[in-house]
Amino acid sequence: MDKTEEFEELRPLLFSIAYRILGSVTEAEDAVQEAWLRYDRSSTRPASVKSYLCTTVTRLSIDVLRSARVRREEYVGPWFPEPLLADPYEDPARSAELADSLSMAALLLLERLTPLERSVFVLRDVFAFGFDEIAGAVGRSEPACRQLLSRARRHMREGRPRFEADRRERDELAARFFDALREGDVAGLQDLLAADVAMTGDGGGKAPQLARSVLGADNVARLLAAVFPRLAEIDVTLEPREVNGQPGALFRDREGRVVQAMALDVLGGRVQAIRMVLNPDKLAHVGPVADAWALQRELRRLRRPTP
Repeated sequence: MDKTEEFEELRPLLFSIAYRILGSVTEAEDAVQEAWLRYDRSSTRPASVKSYLCTTVTRLSIDVLRSARVRREEYVGPWFPEPLLADPYEDPARSAELADSLSMAALLLLERLTPLERSVFVLRDVFAFGFDEIAGAVGRSEPACRQLLSRARRHMREGRPRFEADRRERDELAARFFDALREGDVAGLQDLLAADVAMTGDGGGKAPQLARSVLGADNVARLLAAVFPRLAEIDVTLEPREVNGQPGALFRDREGRVVQAMALDVLGGRVQAIRMVLNPDKLAHVGPVADAWALQRELRRLRRPTP
């Protein structure tokens, strides 16, 4: 294979590594593209193209993550990862680890780690790299990488949910949730929500968002049942999709443009968390993005009494 063919064969893996380290589709794509440029410019052929490219994309991602930490501290409101609708990398032998590490809950746990801890955890526990490869990728000794992994695992265990959902049961519950949402069925929604469910939106100050998280099954159910029927009146539609490997949906305006992405955490037979991404910067990779402020103004006009 020539350079281009070698790179394209590895691109899904490179993107999947970068996305899990960064939590950003656009930044991950940029890191992968920069890795290609460096490989293409190189006049020498590495002993292992895979090792060279994975090392390059990991180091680039660590550098980006370090600078991104400052931006995220200054972010307006809650910060969520950019939604990913499909992971391009597949490995049947590690399908469970790949799916688990992709969820928004897992990516938010990874935010607690240092860039080095996060990278070591991703390379080892998600992609099963050897410690010799990891040491080369992050520029630390093998014993240091083992220590980094131990700390990362401890932090991840502390935040893990107590229950895991069977995939079929999870998808069936999500389907019932979205049916109840379409119908504005308060009781139906309440039956599917955990008592301490939290609903949070990420607008980044660039789209209408909740002033704070909405907590509790009754509050969340009533708000959802009140809002979605009004959205339907202005032709906003709900399209169930897998979001970060979990049940979710895209909301689209009458022109088919993306309004928001919603992801559900389903555990213990209930929806434990609802996360909504409305920041248009985080939706642009999905497709054309709607003007959420214009939709909000349209909703307000609908609520005004007719003279």
